[in-house]
Amino acid sequence: MSPQGRDPFWRTLDELADDPAFVEQLYNEFPSQVEAITDPVQRRTFLKLMGASLALAGAGACTRQPLEKIVPYVRQPEDIIPGRPLYYATAMTVGGVSSGLLVESHEGRPTKIEGNPDHPDNLGATDVFAQAAVLDLYDPDRARAVTNLGEIRPWPSFLAALRNALAGQAPLQGANFRILTETAISPTLATQIRDVLANYPQARWHQWDAAAADNARAGARLAFGEYVSTRYALAQADVIVSLDADFLSCGPGSLRYARDFASRRRPEQADRMNRLYAVETMPTLTGARADHRLAVKPGDVETVTRQLASTLGVTPASGIVGNESERTMRWIAAVAKDLQAHRGSSLVIAGDTQPPSVHALAHAINQALGNAGRTVLYSEPVEAEPTDQLQGLRDLVTEMNAGSVDILVIVGGNPVYTAPADLDFAGALGKVPLRIHLSPSMDETSTLCHWHIPEAHFLESWSDTRAFDGTVSIVQPLIAPLYGGRSAHEVIGAMSETPEKTPYDWVREYWMGRAKSSPGARGAQKADSPDSAFEKEWRKWLHDGIVPDTAVARKTPRLAAGLAAALPPVARGEAGVIEIAFRHDPAVLDGRFANNGWLQELPKPITKLTWDNAVLASPATAERFAGGEAVRVAMSGGERGHVNARVVEVRFGGRTVRGPLFPVPGHPDDCVTVHLGYGRSRAGRVGTGAGFNAYAIRPADALWIGRGVEVVRTSDTHSLACTQYHHLMEGRGMVRAVTRDEYVKDPHVVHEGHHVPPRTLTLHPEYAYEGYKWGMAIDVNACIGCNACIVGCTAENNVPVVGKEQVLKGREMHWLRVDSYYRGSADNPETYFQPVPCMHCENAPCEVVCPVAATVHSHEGLNDMVYNRCVGTRYCSNNCPYKVRRFNYHLYQDWETPSLRLGRNPDVTVRSRGVMEKCTYCVQRINEAKIESEKEGRRIRDGEIQTACQQACPTQAIVFGDLNDASSRVTQLKAEERNYAMLAELNTRPRTTYLAAVRNVNPELGE
Repeated sequence: MSPQGRDPFWRTLDELADDPAFVEQLYNEFPSQVEAITDPVQRRTFLKLMGASLALAGAGACTRQPLEKIVPYVRQPEDIIPGRPLYYATAMTVGGVSSGLLVESHEGRPTKIEGNPDHPDNLGATDVFAQAAVLDLYDPDRARAVTNLGEIRPWPSFLAALRNALAGQAPLQGANFRILTETAISPTLATQIRDVLANYPQARWHQWDAAAADNARAGARLAFGEYVSTRYALAQADVIVSLDADFLSCGPGSLRYARDFASRRRPEQADRMNRLYAVETMPTLTGARADHRLAVKPGDVETVTRQLASTLGVTPASGIVGNESERTMRWIAAVAKDLQAHRGSSLVIAGDTQPPSVHALAHAINQALGNAGRTVLYSEPVEAEPTDQLQGLRDLVTEMNAGSVDILVIVGGNPVYTAPADLDFAGALGKVPLRIHLSPSMDETSTLCHWHIPEAHFLESWSDTRAFDGTVSIVQPLIAPLYGGRSAHEVIGAMSETPEKTPYDWVREYWMGRAKSSPGARGAQKADSPDSAFEKEWRKWLHDGIVPDTAVARKTPRLAAGLAAALPPVARGEAGVIEIAFRHDPAVLDGRFANNGWLQELPKPITKLTWDNAVLASPATAERFAGGEAVRVAMSGGERGHVNARVVEVRFGGRTVRGPLFPVPGHPDDCVTVHLGYGRSRAGRVGTGAGFNAYAIRPADALWIGRGVEVVRTSDTHSLACTQYHHLMEGRGMVRAVTRDEYVKDPHVVHEGHHVPPRTLTLHPEYAYEGYKWGMAIDVNACIGCNACIVGCTAENNVPVVGKEQVLKGREMHWLRVDSYYRGSADNPETYFQPVPCMHCENAPCEVVCPVAATVHSHEGLNDMVYNRCVGTRYCSNNCPYKVRRFNYHLYQDWETPSLRLGRNPDVTVRSRGVMEKCTYCVQRINEAKIESEKEGRRIRDGEIQTACQQACPTQAIVFGDLNDASSRVTQLKAEERNYAMLAELNTRPRTTYLAAVRNVNPELGE
């Protein structure tokens, strides 16, 4: 349903096309049962089978769980109380930037990760990678011992081999010794490496990080003649232009940027609402939240950027190549006018995948608009050693091929898998006499090295790291290394004069030295004494999770003279020439998280694919490549549809990969997007063999954008587990969205066309909730669809991984889903995201149909599940209009792998086969807060309880609280005019309600 005169919302291309076959499949949501009921001959057989299933359901639900041995403490640690968790501050580094974390530990076992509210990077929020990191800690496929040519060796043997090899390099001053790391932002580790290089002055240190922002560094150097770090003050920006920059969901500072962006999207403060323009190829979460989005081929982003710079007078018009369409030129003109009208409060952001020239132009535009120092902040580089990583990798490969490298120590990363295909890193690596690799598992690089050192997880080791603004956090371990892992500090320390030092020693001594050399240091007192000033500071740093006053120094760089002339010429793509965009996968990133089951089963934000990557194209281009229908939705084999996709060959630069073709609304024509991180051959039991390896066709001169791609249809098909076809609402209106001007004129416009029955229209007697009355409000206008809430819920509530085969049958177990809705044409639709947990209806249709009262209503308004009563009839699921209940068709939980047991939340029941489960509003957290408040003789304070999804959300789109508290945040949100209930016309009275989306459109461009 949509207000009169508006296009309806849709979720799939089949729904938009109103395909009769698809509509019939939707009607037969449960095909086998429907056929049995409507066939008079089979109806009696069906009823007999159902009677048998009811009798057997109890036996299925009583699956015995393996017996576990309980070992009591001989002497209980003083700070550990069984049943009460402890919390420790630490930090996680990904792609050359860290985020601050608070980790929950039960009896010495890390079980849940949250954001550190005091950390400048995330302000208490987390992304999917941080939420899933605890599963990586307990990954049973992690390497368990130091090995040499596949044979287990003790650590001292490795030390002896390395030191003997380095002794041979001493006369050469390390001329044939190389170190390869990922982006280094640890001050301690960088100092260690520099100390090693001081002992071997001819040695070289290279960096290669497939997830780092190499183009951003190069663009800053092109613009200013030096390396600088750039960060953005989105809370101060009225107009924002994204040049293929997904700054809301990935890259340095994305969590902070998402929070700041959402703070300016409150339509109740209409005059403060920002406006976002996005130019991009593959639809991103940032593009989905844009008020105006321009879809262009990957190579045309630079052309649009140059035209925008020319329109603003930053560069001369003579530098523009090619003629843009009238629509594009009108779009650029409107954006330029809006930027000019907001000088000093506007912002232009270039994406990490765009070439250095686009970054340089973005810097020049921001300088010309007076944004520098206001919405754009510059500082010294956050990286310890900023460099051109691609050129460094090229140099290393050249030296290896020339036989100039005798010792190569690879600290982290997986360059054999992630290096550009034309460099043939694996072939060059084989020519090095001594190869050493530190990594968590035996991956593609490890198998080609002589020595492999198991890398300790960040929750097992000491270190230090920097946030996007340079603020330092001390990384402290919560558990001893499960498999004897070693940290980068130990491997680099093995090359020093004191190889016996621990990571704790290295980190603490580095900061002790900093404290002694600081202007206010007191030299009379021993810095390592228990009462020293440094010891007190050290403990405070560990407690708070940040080292104060360590942000890198701000600076005001000057734009290089003659920048326009220094820009390389832009090559305009020819009509009909297919282009390709390489992008990091939103779930497994560059492949480092490929063996994480939570992330593999996480529906990707735009495509909703799980367990696979695909060759993504616009619907029209996909149909052309496939020679007709690109994908076909099949309803066989399960209750919901899965996608049979046409397999195509992608040929680029003389290399070929095969992958399934998948159409994406909003993707431009004549180009394809492929996500990196799949096709792993040595990932582990979860990730090995999933998807295809896009790195295999990615050359050094086209790391992110390439032209001249050939896409060839094959006769093969491939089943894709796409959840976008699951839990469809059959055309019923779920999302509500209006423009800012419409909302300001009449806030009631969000309710047009929607009926809410009176409260008296019910057979249920009115119930008075005297104590607590729990409820939730979700702001669709703030949700960016990042999926952090899903992984947070999974980690908190012991939600199992079911695997691709079960997802194909619609049996994923996520208690929370994020639905994507579109409005408008498929070539560039509006996009909205809607998180859907259990609604906790006051008139719950699930409760009245359960024959054993396994789903009941609490006196506080929660829709509770009594697992011990459930016999698996699934009547409740069939009767739920919101489709939020999940059934354990099999024993999905892993009871056999010892390490996985350690990561489960002991406060949440682990469900077994034959049991229905769903969102509980994190009732375990509610009960914990009630116990604490009752001990103190008070009511629970507003904000004292945060559900797992709420705590993870970077934009604070989810708010939970007591509706009986008139001053609570959730009560205030539900009182706003934007608040509405999903499917309110059914009179279920859900406790979870939504706030409608409001877009701030530019009148010159229209909707």
